[in-house]
Amino acid sequence: MTITIALPSKGRLKEKALEVFAQAGFRIELPKDSRSYRGSVKGRPEIEIAFLSASEIARELIAGKIALGVTGEDLARESVADPGTFLDFACRLGFGGADVVVAVPDAWADVTTMADLDDVAAGFRRSHHRPLRVATKYWQLTQNWFADHGIALYRIAESLGATEGAPAAGTADIIVDITSTGSTLKANHLRILRDGIILRSQANLIASKKIRLSREDRAVLKGVCRQVAEAVAAN
Repeated sequence: MTITIALPSKGRLKEKALEVFAQAGFRIELPKDSRSYRGSVKGRPEIEIAFLSASEIARELIAGKIALGVTGEDLARESVADPGTFLDFACRLGFGGADVVVAVPDAWADVTTMADLDDVAAGFRRSHHRPLRVATKYWQLTQNWFADHGIALYRIAESLGATEGAPAAGTADIIVDITSTGSTLKANHLRILRDGIILRSQANLIASKKIRLSREDRAVLKGVCRQVAEAVAAN
């Protein structure tokens, strides 16, 4: 029997994930064929490694097709309405940090909190003859966060890139997006609301709650989680 652990397939997330697993005592052997996305762990034939995109890892965990995966918390929580039913966030890994935030134009000087934004949304249709528009790729997180703050009078304008430029381009009024330094927001004359941080995201080791495992495989999964958590805590 084997369990499959999915790691990011490229970039800094891949490098840092391999580093953390090495610190935890798992020597990941990369595929010999550059076109292959399958690896292994030296001396651990019961563990298979799959290299996938970060967003695909979240989907595969939710579908119960892989046992464990390393991906961004933002992607995991955005991929399903009730992440706690599908995913066990086993360990925060200490890299890939960024915040999902609500940001408004600098010119909106009187809007500094979500309560202020609620007031703006309530009067927006009357003054502009349309609802407040929110540019984002985070539909799920935005809807949950706005509902938690009682804001219902808005419309999401889907953004698949360059979200920070949406207000200046006239395709949205405010944005919900991810930021690590805030510099891109500032360059686009946007400001994060004081209580507008939806999620402080970072890479997580996440277990699927939907996969069916034997007792032996479940023990392997728990062992991997424990060793990785201990390695992260030690660093």
